[in-house]
Amino acid sequence: MAASSSSSKSSLAMIMKVATLVALILVATEVDGQSCNRHLSGLNVCGEFVVPGADKTNPSAECCSALEAVPSECLCNTIRIASRLPTRCSIPTLSCS
Repeated sequence: MAASSSSSKSSLAMIMKVATLVALILVATEVDGQSCNRHLSGLNVCGEFVVPGADKTNPSAECCSALEAVPSECLCNTIRIASRLPTRCSIPTLSCS
């Protein structure tokens, strides 16, 4: 049980590091005059729902509200940038099924 908890905390830490990195990349990206960084930082409340093996499978109302507040172009830019990171870091590309 402790190993599972440690693994979940490690996964959450990695997700938060990646989210922070992506948010920093997007600081200069603007949509409708507002920084994507501000919107994306609000998604921190969703962290506990996206960690593999998370006990909570349904996001909270707070998480859903934060997600709804992010302009779709910010989300799309984040996904595009995140998908290019492995290549730019000289590591194998991700293959999600």
